[in-house]
Amino acid sequence: MTLRISNKMQVVRGSVIRQMAEAAATQEGAISFANGNPSSDTFMVEEFARFAADIFYKDPNSVLQYGLSQGYPPLIHALKDRLSTVWGIDFEKNDLIIVSGGQQACDFASKLLLNEGDVVIVEEPSFASCYNTFRSYGATLVGVPMCSDGMDLDKLEQALKDHSEARMLYVIPSFQNPTGFTTSAEKRQKIYDLAKAYNVAIFEDDPYCELRFSGKDIKPIKSLDQDGLVLYAGSFSKVMAPAFRLGFLVFDKSLTTRMIVSKQCTDVHSSLLFQNITYRCMTECDYEGHLANSRAIYKKKSQLMYVELKKKLHPAIRCSQPEGGLFMMLFLPEGMDATPFVWEALRRGVVCVPGSGFMIDQEAPNNGLRLCYSTATEEEIIRGTDILGNLSHEWLTK
Repeated sequence: MTLRISNKMQVVRGSVIRQMAEAAATQEGAISFANGNPSSDTFMVEEFARFAADIFYKDPNSVLQYGLSQGYPPLIHALKDRLSTVWGIDFEKNDLIIVSGGQQACDFASKLLLNEGDVVIVEEPSFASCYNTFRSYGATLVGVPMCSDGMDLDKLEQALKDHSEARMLYVIPSFQNPTGFTTSAEKRQKIYDLAKAYNVAIFEDDPYCELRFSGKDIKPIKSLDQDGLVLYAGSFSKVMAPAFRLGFLVFDKSLTTRMIVSKQCTDVHSSLLFQNITYRCMTECDYEGHLANSRAIYKKKSQLMYVELKKKLHPAIRCSQPEGGLFMMLFLPEGMDATPFVWEALRRGVVCVPGSGFMIDQEAPNNGLRLCYSTATEEEIIRGTDILGNLSHEWLTK
């Protein structure tokens, strides 16, 4: 018997990142600049172990029984306090739910706001897993090219004019995946103004905002929101541990009941153990010191990779210089397809991700490739950039 696959799942695409990881598994000793994982040096392992032991010794039922769908109340309170104090989000008008990772935040935003046939306007390139989520709800994606300071605003406005069926605008404003670009404060305001003018919701995906290691913090678009247009997603995957599967979604209070029902329909509640541990790390440890240590690790690795690439790459290749987060992107000359370059790099022992994997049409040629510096050692960064540099000169002088 052959089961019929729903229309919603027939349109999703496989992950190019996973394909590269599987290919790399067959390459002994390969250096990976592919997966967007946080550095294990940032994990608060001793604190995690101590808090878990304490919870199971003193009050195991608090993390083993069912919990509230909206989340662990002390963690919600701590998050609201941080988001209002540090990031300027108004909780007189907004509410917050704990979700099982940032990807679930995208799922809930889509579940609440999208009908089949609606249009989602997206940064392009951008995070392909959210593209897939939007597709799984029957949405059509319309891409807007990225500039080094965010979306091309003229093309964004044209897309809004051309697509009256647009219901959502998807942005990663800080240290964007895959480019590493950050949307400027001026563009954030203009993006909000355009969304308001065309009555389109904004799904603001901001998992890297706490990882700024140079420049000044920029407040999220949500801090500008006086009209309930912005759904703001954050994650603990990059500042605690991805296996915790914890994130949060901030939204206008008018959506609270439907958000809670969405959670109940999906997984009832997120892990109480990891919510409890995260809360205690935020309130009983030097959380600011932990973030500062994480930023210092990523700054050192990012700067090393950038300096090595600038020395070694063919001068026709551009390289983004992020101010935070985990990623930077290389751009071959316009008109070239980076995918063959990426496969040759893999053959020589370096794993990166072709830019085509972050485009709406993954089959179309694309001149970009993403590098992640977070998990590689300094020695691996130096050796890996040697390989990429040598390959770039061979590739562009054929």
